[in-house]
Amino acid sequence: MPIRADEAGQYGAQSSDLVQGTLEMLILKTLALEPMHGYGVALRIEQISNGVFRVNPGSLLPALSRMERAGHVKSEWRATENNRRAKYYLLTARGRKALTAETEQWQRQIGAIARILEA
Repeated sequence: MPIRADEAGQYGAQSSDLVQGTLEMLILKTLALEPMHGYGVALRIEQISNGVFRVNPGSLLPALSRMERAGHVKSEWRATENNRRAKYYLLTARGRKALTAETEQWQRQIGAIARILEA
């Protein structure tokens, strides 16, 4: 599972499809804030979600590679704040469009789930 929730989140194996489907959207949103390296992306997602989502590096790096092949992100080598070389990822114009589309789709899904739960 690329993202796991803590015990309070109550995500189990049954929710892995939903969670996997959101990983790229969460990465795109994170990179919309600023370019960062993979570890920074994982850390930012964990911080913004108050520790609910923890991204597994074994899922993050393949997702970033897929997104780069799709033209949603591009990468370049830069020095980190610790003066080490790291691959930084930047959101492209195509990635911004994908983020908008995925966010709209996610909002529709949230609305539909809410309607079902209220029925």
